[in-house]
Amino acid sequence: MLDAVFRLLSPKQIRSIVSALDTPQIALWAGAVSSGKTIASLLAFLIAVARAPDHGLVVVVGRTLQTIERNLIDPLQSSHLFGPFAAQVHHTTGSTTATIFGRTVHLVGASDVRAEARIRGATIVLAYVDEATLVPQSFWMMLLSRLRVPGAKLLATTNPDGPAHWLRRDFILRAGQVGMRHWHFTLDDNPSLAADYVARLKAQYVGLWHRRFIAGEWCLAQGAVYDMWDPDRHVVPATQIPQIIAWISAGVDYGTTNPFHAGLLGLGADGRLYITREWRYDSKRERRQLTDVEYSERFRGWLGQGERPQYVIVDPSATSFRVQLHHDGVTATLGDNEVLPGIRTTASLLATGRLLVSDACPDVIDEFPGYSWDEKAAELGEDKPIKANDHGLDMVRYAVHTTRAVWQHRLASPVLAAA
Repeated sequence: MLDAVFRLLSPKQIRSIVSALDTPQIALWAGAVSSGKTIASLLAFLIAVARAPDHGLVVVVGRTLQTIERNLIDPLQSSHLFGPFAAQVHHTTGSTTATIFGRTVHLVGASDVRAEARIRGATIVLAYVDEATLVPQSFWMMLLSRLRVPGAKLLATTNPDGPAHWLRRDFILRAGQVGMRHWHFTLDDNPSLAADYVARLKAQYVGLWHRRFIAGEWCLAQGAVYDMWDPDRHVVPATQIPQIIAWISAGVDYGTTNPFHAGLLGLGADGRLYITREWRYDSKRERRQLTDVEYSERFRGWLGQGERPQYVIVDPSATSFRVQLHHDGVTATLGDNEVLPGIRTTASLLATGRLLVSDACPDVIDEFPGYSWDEKAAELGEDKPIKANDHGLDMVRYAVHTTRAVWQHRLASPVLAAA
């Protein structure tokens, strides 16, 4: 049974599995996306489940139950990946348990520090953590304290983060002292990847994410956030925008003392996304703040110039404005405010030439070059942009990232920049 599965693996994957099963306590697979680390770690986990003592819980940890199901349970149930092992994995979508080789496995979402209460007091014999850098440190430490059975193990995967991240600082750099073994994987360590897929990944991940998710570096977020921005490449005259075949969204970054910035996102007939026009109200420049009623009236007047976007995406902090829009007959959706994933989506589109900005949007265009990482925060292990002159870019992020399910399967092939 094992031979058929192992024939699909690289020598490095096999070595990591064998070593993980013999590790003192913690085994960590880190490195690039799609590098084979998840498949190797899951196979090690399956073998560990089959060997685990009966006295103690088996747990799988991820950011949310949904990410556990998507990243771990679905692959485990794939006969293409795990052969006959897949038939031994049973799970009902939405349930907080699964059954693997007849053993109950508890699925634990750990999106914030409150999650540690879910395992407090438990005795755990085997744990698997997906994307360990996204798990709160307090949860990780509580999880380690629960591995009280002799031979208990923790298996984990992660993409790299900043060099000051606690996982690197307190565990990877002290691996021998804390009972950890770890392996660094790159795209070249996954023998199943097609060359065109590798090329596409390398094009889509740019800047910070190329260094972390492609090169597998633990590196600081520094410099320009959108370092791929090139006005000659990304700014298009309004008169040259192709026919818009779908008006995707109107994005809104709400402000009272700060500027209020709205913009319109459309899908062109050429399979690329366009920010076609913008409306901005700066109360400091105008020397007058507007009420929600006034903002709603002016926004609706700006929006009602012919285009009918599928969604109006509003800054999630602007609850009162959303209520006012609803009162005025406009259904608005709160924007997805996961900043880093939103930036990554926008950066990928820019890098592959599939997000362009009309020259009718001068305020957005002006913000791109100066949008930078907060280097002081990075040195403390936190990735975040400097909060200054970013209202148009927040609008773009809401309009694009929140609606990705609408446009992601309708885009043209990547258009790579000239070397």
